[in-house]
Amino acid sequence: MITLKNFKIIALLEGISYLLLLGIGTPLKHLTGNDILVKTLGMPHGLLFVAYVLFAFLLKEEQKWKLKDFLIILICSLLPFGTFYVDKKYLQS
Repeated sequence: MITLKNFKIIALLEGISYLLLLGIGTPLKHLTGNDILVKTLGMPHGLLFVAYVLFAFLLKEEQKWKLKDFLIILICSLLPFGTFYVDKKYLQS
C-alpha cells in the first residue's frame, strides 16, 4: 500500500542518495579517476528516483495535489535538496 509515510521515507532516501552522488561520488570520480562511488550509489539512487516519481503519481489524487503543486513535487526530484523542500512544504501532516 502506498502511503504518505512511505513517500516521505522514499523522498528522504532519494534526497540523501542524490546529495551523496553529487557531493561525494562525482567529485571523487573527477579528482581521483575512481568511479566506484558513482557506480555504488548510482543504481540505488536511480531506483529511489523512480520510486519517488511513481509514488508521487500514485498519491496525487489521494492527497488532492493541484497540478502546480504536483509539478513542483516532480521538479524537486531533479534538484539537490528538492525532496527535503517537498517534505517540509507538502508532506507534513
